[in-house]
Amino acid sequence: MTASAPGTDGPSARPQAAQHYSVAPLPLSPEGYVAPGMPGAPLTGYDPVDPTPRATPRRRTALAVTLALLAMLLSGLAYGYAPLRAADSLGWLAIAPAGLVALPLGRLGGRNRLLPPLGALLAAGALLLGQLIEHLRRTPPDNTLATWRADLRPLDAAFYAIALIGGFLLTRRTANRG
Repeated sequence: MTASAPGTDGPSARPQAAQHYSVAPLPLSPEGYVAPGMPGAPLTGYDPVDPTPRATPRRRTALAVTLALLAMLLSGLAYGYAPLRAADSLGWLAIAPAGLVALPLGRLGGRNRLLPPLGALLAAGALLLGQLIEHLRRTPPDNTLATWRADLRPLDAAFYAIALIGGFLLTRRTANRG
């Protein structure tokens, strides 16, 4: 660093020489100035402008749960009214109701930690509703529950596991993506 030094008898009459720095000098700021956003900055007069006002999370969560219940009913009806000849291979489609339920829960509900378990339960409920509607189509209404219990196979447990896990994971993933 090079700078002119005042003489021993006081300031020199010569003009001040140029100062050379290896790093740019800090800009001069008034005494006591603290930049906005730094610790110690005053908060008075700070009014952030948000161009997109957001809805409150409570309203969005209620809407998400309502739409997820509607998706559960619709996917259960679609699952139950599928052609009867495809009923044996239909169990592997248990992930479809999970996806339909998870989409509104994750997108509208956000990262609420109660929504993934709710998504899992609603996906399994859609599968149960679909199976009951299918049995209702085949048997009289008074024997529907008894025939459903009699027709349960070990593979149905796998379908319910797919619906539970799929509903949980898809709800969580759609919430993290949004």
